[in-house]
Amino acid sequence: MPFTRAALADAAALIYRQMPPTPQFAWPLLGQRLGAEVWVKHENHTPTGAFKIRGGIAFIDWLRRTHPEVRGIVTATRGNHGQAQARAAVAAGLTVKIYVPQGNALEKNAAMRGFGAEVVEFGADFDSAKAEAMRVAAAEGLFPVPPFHPELLRGVATYGLELLTAVPDLATIYVPIGCGSGICGTIAARDALGLTTEVVGVVSTEAAAAKLSFEAGRIVETASANTFADGVAVRAPVPEAFAIYAKGAARILAVSETEIAEAVRIFFHDTHNLAEGAGAVGLAGLIQERDRQQGKRVAVILSGANMDTDMTARVLAGAL
Repeated sequence: MPFTRAALADAAALIYRQMPPTPQFAWPLLGQRLGAEVWVKHENHTPTGAFKIRGGIAFIDWLRRTHPEVRGIVTATRGNHGQAQARAAVAAGLTVKIYVPQGNALEKNAAMRGFGAEVVEFGADFDSAKAEAMRVAAAEGLFPVPPFHPELLRGVATYGLELLTAVPDLATIYVPIGCGSGICGTIAARDALGLTTEVVGVVSTEAAAAKLSFEAGRIVETASANTFADGVAVRAPVPEAFAIYAKGAARILAVSETEIAEAVRIFFHDTHNLAEGAGAVGLAGLIQERDRQQGKRVAVILSGANMDTDMTARVLAGAL
């Protein structure tokens, strides 16, 4: 689903009514560590602490214009998508029910409730919670918000538009992959601007369905997705997203839990920014390819900062 530059600019104008653009900085300590000019796109600097807010604003605006009869929504999340939908939907006068897997991050659950959502724990993982949310949508007459939709994508693509407008000569951008809106939005922005920047997806070795699918040329599901980087903890790729990154990504990397935890610590040491596990996955991918990127201008997406306090303390202290 390609977008024109004008379509992304329209989405950006909509989003800027509720939040400013996020910054992108080239951090010298990161650059010295990795031997490259390293830009960080700070999606941790949004009103929900993650990039998903952009999709929430765009989707709920579309929903209110095209389905004015809708009185409530239901969706599934590990937290950041849910915060985005709750914030936008409650402000638009809609009820919000959000399904999360059992044992989901307590502080993400609290944040969603803080934005006015009803949060329900169900199932062992995101994919199970998603199936239940879609069932409840039909049973209770709620509008089902999928993890991937053209309007979600158009909203999310605005961070790529900002980054690539500010730094148009990037060699490579490293992007985490969960359900896929982040990498697909980055690809959409690059293509709309007519650039040749490589977009590299990064997953956890413990939730590698996107990488396995990319390499097989077809959807491959995994039996589990047991990673502390909960934003990328997905067992099955979204087919619509896979169709985009299968063609538009240069490659997909898998990084270990240890590599992700080290990237969280490096972000904190070199930039004094907190990254949640999924937010550090892109940096972990760049570190894995540091030899390939020597002397180049590259970027990583710090996609979110919403990690529970206890987990943050353990990771920064050297755990995992």
